[in-house]
Amino acid sequence: MVRFETPTGWVVQAYRFALDPTLAQERNLWSHAGAARFARNHMLGLVKAVLDQRAAERSYGIAEAGLTPSLGWSLPALRRAWNARKATVAPWWGENSKEAYNTGLDFLARSLDAWAKSRKGQRAGAVAGFPRFRSRRDRASVRFTTGTIRVDADRHHVTLPRLGTIRTHESTRKLARRIEARTARVLSATVTRDSAGRWHVAFQTLVRRSTARPAHVPMTRPVVGVDVGVKDLLVVATPDGAEIERCNARPPAGKAPTTP
Repeated sequence: MVRFETPTGWVVQAYRFALDPTLAQERNLWSHAGAARFARNHMLGLVKAVLDQRAAERSYGIAEAGLTPSLGWSLPALRRAWNARKATVAPWWGENSKEAYNTGLDFLARSLDAWAKSRKGQRAGAVAGFPRFRSRRDRASVRFTTGTIRVDADRHHVTLPRLGTIRTHESTRKLARRIEARTARVLSATVTRDSAGRWHVAFQTLVRRSTARPAHVPMTRPVVGVDVGVKDLLVVATPDGAEIERCNARPPAGKAPTTP
């Protein structure tokens, strides 16, 4: 899978807001989350059927060249297979954004990739099992990467593809101000439902660093500490206690203090 490269001077940051959807909007959210789950489960069933068929054919002594063609597990491959089948298995697919189906397929592609690498010892961490089918009891989620994804100027609404403009439970001013100042850019938006029944939207954004020095670049000058006092206005010292500079609070003799 292609890895996203963060531009120099920018960082990836998430902003999460609770939503207050209307009843109609909540039904639409459930529909999109269900569409993501359906696409994932359907293609997982197809992948498993192909794997089982090829295993059975091998047990009969059929050569590799004569086996049922394998099904690609990458996101583009799963998307092509889904698009070829959706009109038959999901004639209602047009009721939801294409991003809903892509959400399920992307999750499946990542899960299959983790399982395959885990089997080959190419993945660090705990062993990844074969993906399982999802049910309505699992967390509802849908991710948008294209279309109209906007934090509205009134600071209390967001706009998402096919879902329209949804009111937020809290102010979005922190992100809105950055977008207006052009120091932040939205990459995607993921809507999820938590265990308490509240819907949230999380914006993945590119944010310009507030400091000119990237975190991975070492400093070329030593760290110093500044102490503010009464007798001495400022004392600058190194971490080991060596004094570098001292600024007296009182002006030199014969010189009147400056007034603002």
